[in-house]
Amino acid sequence: MARLFSRLRTPDGQANPLPYYAEIRSMGDVVPAPWGGYLVNSYGLCDRILRDKSWLVPDSSWRARQGGAPRWTASSAQEMAAMLPGLNPPHHTRVRRSVGRIFDRGSLADIQKSVERFTEELLDELDVQLKDGEADFCALVSDELPVLTIGEWLGLPTADHPLLRSLTHDQVFAQELLPSASQLALSDAATGILREYFTALVKERRRVPGDDPVSGWIRTWDHLERDREKADEAVYRLVLFVVLAALETTANLLSTAVWLITSHPRQMGWLRAHPENIPAAVEEVLRYDSPTHVVTRVAGEDTVLAGAPVRKDQPVHCMVGVANHDPAQHVDPHLFDARRRASHLSFSSGVHYCLGSALARLEAQTLLTAVLRRFPGLRPSRTPEWAPRVAFRRLLTLPVAQAGRRGEVGRRA
Repeated sequence: MARLFSRLRTPDGQANPLPYYAEIRSMGDVVPAPWGGYLVNSYGLCDRILRDKSWLVPDSSWRARQGGAPRWTASSAQEMAAMLPGLNPPHHTRVRRSVGRIFDRGSLADIQKSVERFTEELLDELDVQLKDGEADFCALVSDELPVLTIGEWLGLPTADHPLLRSLTHDQVFAQELLPSASQLALSDAATGILREYFTALVKERRRVPGDDPVSGWIRTWDHLERDREKADEAVYRLVLFVVLAALETTANLLSTAVWLITSHPRQMGWLRAHPENIPAAVEEVLRYDSPTHVVTRVAGEDTVLAGAPVRKDQPVHCMVGVANHDPAQHVDPHLFDARRRASHLSFSSGVHYCLGSALARLEAQTLLTAVLRRFPGLRPSRTPEWAPRVAFRRLLTLPVAQAGRRGEVGRRA
């Protein structure tokens, strides 16, 4: 198992993790992890765990009971434990309610106009670059659209976007399955800078409030918390969480969607002829290669999971990337099929269902619609590069070209 995870981090493992996932799945639905706890590989069991309130997230109190393991005690890991994904009820319930219905149908209608405008502007630049034969879709489009969208919504200066994007890429190592000491050091440094940035932002919005989400959360927390310092701390963590979630995972969803659709020209042609199926195609992208491949939960009490005894406080790792390819759930799960009506666990489930799922879907559907309309001959020109991660996927590069121009590689149907 340890060797399998080492191989998953290699370029070959990142380019195609499915053979490794098949090997992991062959070991059983619930498999002991070499570092303690269990890996859960079946779709049904992962779904049950994520929905069941008796399975908890590894919050600050749980981490404090783990001794000095850097994976749980690093400053960046502790900061994550204090944010919404690291909270258990009733604290989680209180914080989640304070966010409000930020991405409901009404608010998304306003955001959609911005997403469409940014998408067209970014694709204009892509069109210019493609005239030279090849362009990096990640750098020009996928990495830019989420930060432009969330930056405008929160009122963040565009000049700060490159810094926030870079810090987010480093910070995510605190959320990896088995981060190295050097990766945790990068995450700790990035988290410290992000804390300074967003603490200053909250202070400025308190001084000069406006009609923006941060100012709204300040007003909300002033009603919930008498201590103004604690209220500002709660708002800081909300803003940081929203930015981290919006930038990292959404950017990868956008890159992966374009990679998979353009790698399958026949399916791409079918989608162009049937654009009403683009939302379903996005769900298939999420199933086939989720931005998040591992989600950790902790047993709230002694229990038995598929015959395996799990003690209270013991962690289980829901292998979402494996479960989404469970043949008991999907026919031919190893095949990407844009016509599939796919269920998946890529936005988690239960009380921790992804807060920004509707916005991520909006960005992906908008981008695919525009790409299919404007670039019918778009193809990957070389094999992309992925970051050496396991839990959080990230496409580093996605070289693309227009069909018939130099640099195009052969593609599958």
